[in-house]
Formats: sequence, C-alpha cells, structure tokens
Amino acid sequence: MSQETENDFSKARNKALINELQHILNPEEASMISFKQIRQIIKPHNETYVGMQIIPISKIVGSEGRYKDFDNQFFPKNSFMKERWEHVDEAVIKDIILPPIRVYELGGLYFVRDGNHRVSVAKSKGVEFIDAEIVSLQTEIKLSPVRTLGEMLRQIIVYEKKNFYFETSFGDITDYWNLDFSSPGQYDIIYQHILTHKYFINQGIKKEITMEAAITSWFNTVYMPVIAVIEKYKIMRYIRKRTAGDLYIWLIHCYDELKKKFGDGIPLDIVANDIKQEYKWSLLKKMKNLKNKLLFRRKKSNDTGKNNR
Repeated sequence: MSQETENDFSKARNKALINELQHILNPEEASMISFKQIRQIIKPHNETYVGMQIIPISKIVGSEGRYKDFDNQFFPKNSFMKERWEHVDEAVIKDIILPPIRVYELGGLYFVRDGNHRVSVAKSKGVEFIDAEIVSLQTEIKLSPVRTLGEMLRQIIVYEKKNFYFETSFGDITDYWNLDFSSPGQYDIIYQHILTHKYFINQGIKKEITMEAAITSWFNTVYMPVIAVIEKYKIMRYIRKRTAGDLYIWLIHCYDELKKKFGDGIPLDIVANDIKQEYKWSLLKKMKNLKNKLLFRRKKSNDTGKNNR
C-alpha cells in the first residue's frame, strides 16, 4: 500500500475515535444501525428486486452484517480492517471501477448487504453517489436519513402513533392526544388491551358494544385510573426518559404477573409503590456510582499532572 492510502485510513480511523470520544457517555449514539433490528421492528411485507441504480450515500444509514465494524458515519472502528480498506482506497485512487455495492432499501433508506468498505472509503472522500444493486422491502413507513438507532426509533414511534390515532379515532373519542411511548410496538399492545376490555364487557350483555364505546370505557375505567396511581406515587420522578404510557404498560404487566401468582386481591397501589421504591434506590445507586467515577477520574488527572511536573 502507498503512503497515501495509509494516511487516508489513519484519517478515517481517527474520525471514528473522535466520534467515539464525543459519545463516551452514550456510546450507542455512535454505533451503526443494525438492519436486522430495524427489520424486526418495522416488519416489512415482501422483498422486490429493483436492480441497479445510482443512490445517494447520505441515505445509506446501516448494515446487515458489519454494523459492529464501522461507526454510524461508516468510519472504521478497528485497525484490523486496515489492509482491506486500503485496497479499496487504492482502487479508487487509481480510478479502477469497483463492482456495485448491494443494499436493502427500507422506508426510503439503504442498508448495506455487501460493500461496507466501499461505502466507508467513498464517505471518507466526500463522494455523494454510488452504484448499488437494490432489493426493496415493502412498507408504508417513510424514513428520513438519521445517524443513530434512537433517532430512527423515534421516527417509527411517530408513525405508529399517527397510524393508531387515525385507525381508531382515539384522539377524537377521548380528546386525549398524549398517549406516547419511548419504544416501538406499544400501540399494538394498547390496541390489544382495548380489544380485551371490549371482550369482557360483551360477556355480560346481549348487544355487542361498539369500538368507540370500548375505547371510551377502557380510557375512563382502566387507563386513567392507572395513570392516577402513577402520579400519586410520583414514579415518573425516578424513571427517566420514560412516558406515562410506558409506565402504564409496565405497571399492568407487573400487576397481571402478580395476579397469576397470588390472585385478584392485590391493590394496584402496592405494585406502584414497590416499583417506586425499587427505582428510587436504583437511581440513588447510579448517582453514587457516577460520583465515584468522577472522583476517580479527577484523582487520576491530578496524579498525572503531578508526575508530569
């Protein structure tokens, strides 16, 4: 390899290191998005072979199999990738035509099946477009280019909320527009809760109630009373980055598990208070550990300064 390719790899590797350091407290924000994980969440319908196209590199956001080897900007995370990366770089420098990469298209974004090093080299050189052989996975959701899994999940959650409110008229029926979640798939759980509630109501009457009536009943007699208990014990204070909807699902899950073991006589307040106490002590422990880490780093920094005098 030439000095030029060595320099190119060093620059790309250093960018990955800087990216890692900038996200040292939240390392997942520098990680590449896994195609498998997104596919499991979105659950696309069918695969369609699209064929050869020129695609924008800015819309390539993840990888099928090499997402641990590159960061979320496609810079190499490991030195063992040096030889192969430089071979690709050398070919680009010498204007050798490389085979097209192979990608999955999902929601308007691309995930690399084969050609991760070619994408990495192209990105490091500021190339905007690349030849690709495309297999498209059919889904209604349209995604915008993002760098982190968290950003992509937030897009999926927004889509799921919009779909749930549209299909059920939940907002129009309840005038409640703040049924929010921090992870995908929760609106399907809520829909199942409503259907279950509707089923049990219909057991004691001759004429089946409408879906609108079921939603109203579930909201007033199940959801809001649980939210009232959550607010009573101020659980949100101890569980960060979660929504009231998250806690509703979690509280109901814990409550149902306890009912299976001990019967129906357990007050919901006991479950809520137990959760509060568990997370209260967990938060205090985390704060103590963070304090100890900061003190250790300060001591280590002071010791290093003394040794350098």
